[in-house]
Amino acid sequence: MTRRVTVVSLLTALIAAIVVPTASAAPQYRNYVSLGDSFVSGPFIPLQRLDPLSCFKSTQNYPSVLARKLGITNFTDISCGGAQTKDMAGVQTGFPGQSVPQLSALKPDTDLVTVSIGGNDIGFSEIITTCASRGLTDPHGAPCKALYGDELAQRINATAPKVADVLKGIKQRSPNARVVVVGYLRILPPSQGCWPLVPIASGDVPYLDDMQKLLNGMLAAQAKAAGAGWVNPYDISLGRDVCAAPWDKWVEGLVPTRLAFPVHPNASGMAAVGKQVAAALAGTELAGV
Repeated sequence: MTRRVTVVSLLTALIAAIVVPTASAAPQYRNYVSLGDSFVSGPFIPLQRLDPLSCFKSTQNYPSVLARKLGITNFTDISCGGAQTKDMAGVQTGFPGQSVPQLSALKPDTDLVTVSIGGNDIGFSEIITTCASRGLTDPHGAPCKALYGDELAQRINATAPKVADVLKGIKQRSPNARVVVVGYLRILPPSQGCWPLVPIASGDVPYLDDMQKLLNGMLAAQAKAAGAGWVNPYDISLGRDVCAAPWDKWVEGLVPTRLAFPVHPNASGMAAVGKQVAAALAGTELAGV
């Protein structure tokens, strides 16, 4: 009799484990939309998608990695290289560009949205180009900091309400969606740099790194204010910046060592971000991951 009761008890427990989901089970999402700029789209990372080609979207970018990890088949990636906050609700003209606003991909039944935006609003390409050119002639100084001073911090602060408007627009179109703001991977090391491979002056490296921390901090604050989740790839990418060894780096330098656009994530960086966002979604909190 004791043996029979034990077998029945084990079978009952096994059935309960199968049919009753655990509290830690990851939520299931059906309709996922990815929004953002080139740190989302993945220019030059194979394979490039054709919808449209002018946005330089990769099948290995972090939203694609995330969709595969979560088993989401209804996945829309409308991110586009060069996008700014204004291109969320408006048409992104020119090249890169696309003929519809990014927010047009959102529907009432969209249940997951990721968004990375703001870097181009502060002039990402202009800053990199200007600081690199000035660093060529003053490798041990801080010519970029001398030029910009507080201006970059002011640009970041001016972008905050624009990001807030984007998050409001997402909420209006997809009120039941889980929204996750994803920050930017670390671009530079904390100090020194790797002149002349990446010709940013040694005094400008900590200055620009501080500006990136300020940008990610602004995005985190806007996510919190909007009730959105926040995931910060900067926190996991120490030693993976443009100055790292080719096999370690997640962001390529001015002369890429892997197929990716200069000063942008490569496939390894995208895979790491996709994994980080998936882990955050599987947990109970979406902040400071």
